Amino acid sequence: MSSSAPTNVVAGAARLLDYWAIVYRRTWKGSAISSFVNPLFYVLAMGVLLGDYVEGDPGKLEGATSYLMFIAPGLLAAQSMQTVFGEVTYPVMGMVKWHKTYFGMTASPLSVREVILGHLGFVMFRVGLTCGVFVLVMAPFGVFATVWGAVLAFLVQFLVGLAFATPIYGLSAGLKDESPFALVFRLGMIPLFLFSGAFFPIDNLDPWLAAFAKVTPLWHGVDLTRMLTLDTVDGSTALVHVAYLVVLAVLGWFWAVRRLSKRMVG
Repeated sequence: MSSSAPTNVVAGAARLLDYWAIVYRRTWKGSAISSFVNPLFYVLAMGVLLGDYVEGDPGKLEGATSYLMFIAPGLLAAQSMQTVFGEVTYPVMGMVKWHKTYFGMTASPLSVREVILGHLGFVMFRVGLTCGVFVLVMAPFGVFATVWGAVLAFLVQFLVGLAFATPIYGLSAGLKDESPFALVFRLGMIPLFLFSGAFFPIDNLDPWLAAFAKVTPLWHGVDLTRMLTLDTVDGSTALVHVAYLVVLAVLGWFWAVRRLSKRMVG
């Protein structure tokens, strides 16, 4: 790492590329099952096997002609969310509290913003890898109406991932210990996974639950991914989804910078 100060935040974050490459080279085997095997099992179990028992009515499945085509985009967006939860909870806590890695990084000319951006860059690499595998697994089953829909559905996962990554990063960076993570997973990730439209249309929920689901980031990610996958894009609705996710990611970024900066001097 150069001893001179980087010229901008991106240049500073890029200096951490070697570090994160070494981290992944040493730890990738621990995530191989969740990254490469689970996507196939999800599609086969939920989409193919269970899908045989669900009537493929486009009127009830938001335009999908089979349950597999309905559930596959939801599982893709959920994969992005789950990857992020795993990468910005305990790992962030470890780099602040247990291994003190962030303190070593900021002892160099790197700033807190550059450290966060470098870490989030690695998280986006993980999202791209896991979701890319998911797309490749789904493609032979004919769930994508168009090639461009598949490409755009994949690219949207980076936005979905960022919308979760920055606020959860901010939460993790300011925690004194890891005990709240149990609630984050049980009361945050799992309910979102189950009740954000990935497995069934949220209109099947009670009206107040459906309204609540529509303000969650995963529902916006699921609905946007499904529209692209099925080639049923509504321009105004898609714009709302993108704006929501972008705003959440930006607000989360500023919160993350503030929380980690305060923690590093606290």
